[in-house]
Amino acid sequence: MTRVLRYFLFFAVLWLSVGVAVAQEGEQIRGLHKVKKKETIFGISRMYDITIEQLMKANPEMSTPGYELKKGAVLRIPFSTLQTEVPVAKPAEEEDADDMRKRAIRLGVMLPLHDINGDGKRMVEYYRGVLMACDSIKKLGISVDVHAWNAAEDGDINKILSDENAAKCDLIIGPLYSKQMSAMSAFVEKHKIKLLIPFSINAPQLADNKYIYQVYQSHTVQDDATIEHFVKGFKNYHTVIIDCNDSTSQKGSFTSALRRQLEQENMELSITNLKSGESDFSKAFSRTKPNVVILNTGRSPELGIAFSKLNGLKVTDPDLVINMFGYTEWLMYTRAHLENFYKFNTYIPSVFYYNPLSASTKRLQQKFRWNFHTDMQNSLPRFALTGFDHAYFFLTGMHREGKMFLGEKSNMEYVQTPLQFERYGNGGLRNHTQLFVHYTPDSRVETIKF
Repeated sequence: MTRVLRYFLFFAVLWLSVGVAVAQEGEQIRGLHKVKKKETIFGISRMYDITIEQLMKANPEMSTPGYELKKGAVLRIPFSTLQTEVPVAKPAEEEDADDMRKRAIRLGVMLPLHDINGDGKRMVEYYRGVLMACDSIKKLGISVDVHAWNAAEDGDINKILSDENAAKCDLIIGPLYSKQMSAMSAFVEKHKIKLLIPFSINAPQLADNKYIYQVYQSHTVQDDATIEHFVKGFKNYHTVIIDCNDSTSQKGSFTSALRRQLEQENMELSITNLKSGESDFSKAFSRTKPNVVILNTGRSPELGIAFSKLNGLKVTDPDLVINMFGYTEWLMYTRAHLENFYKFNTYIPSVFYYNPLSASTKRLQQKFRWNFHTDMQNSLPRFALTGFDHAYFFLTGMHREGKMFLGEKSNMEYVQTPLQFERYGNGGLRNHTQLFVHYTPDSRVETIKF
């Protein structure tokens, strides 16, 4: 086959694969867009660097009276009129060099990588997890070119960004500090590089920079999602909220919001106190419906007292059906409360689940020990496993979909931290996956992802 013929076939397939078509009045269409929840006409036009008028011209139905943009609608995306003709295709050699599906993915890590303080030690462990992911995906035929910089809190982030290797990255993981976000946001937008923010920092740039991905979810976002799924999952239950008299508790906002939602849904609810006598405590529970119990504290001592009172209640009324609904902190209390978690069919909302008994977790912990001659830090979540999941998710996704990868897949493998991103307004993307960690009465642990 001659070089000219190969060239022709390559671009014939390329244009077909991206769905090029002809719209009204011969206008060239560069692809299709499926509308997601909360997207707007303005946001979609900005996403593709076109005007609202261009978008409406390519989709005449948008001009009909009463038209509403709905989730699931498929829109035709035109080329910008700033382009006088369809873009000239690059030579095959240039396309291959720029297509990360056909070359090594260039990964940059910009985190405090030092042993001076806790931040550095935690991020070194996270980075080691990233390296383990790079090693793991070799068997999938994926190559990764890794560059790492010590982006310390008192360091000069602009000096790091001036390194010529930084601008060549396909993906940068970082930063850890909010004060570095402004420079990094401008940098990745200029060079069209994906930026993964792995931990909880203030990143207002997410609202208008489409290259930013943020894993962290605020407590408000988590609480709203938890309440939504609580109402769906326990619709036919009687909810019992126990006041634990903990003046230091930060859970009041959650239980208050949950009460409002339960009342709005006309779901049964009662309130009791951890100090109530046996008779008053018992009256809070339904005998005709299964009960689900929520404390207004996440602390272990109060949890222990609550389990003691619930066990006493079951002795006097063994037919009473009681489920427990907890908080992420409870995942740290398994040594003290595991049997009661099982007994009371406990559900714990979380954005991660560290399962030390799973084969994949054991394998990675052993591999970490072999490679780095130390154990992972005893923390929840495990930082090395977090780094592994983040890197594995993005690198396999980018190898599969190239620059089109947005992290929206929900069925990708994970060890500890599930990821699934959705567009945040008209800006970047934010992880919205959460779990219910369920301790079943037959002594199993399952995760329910939503």
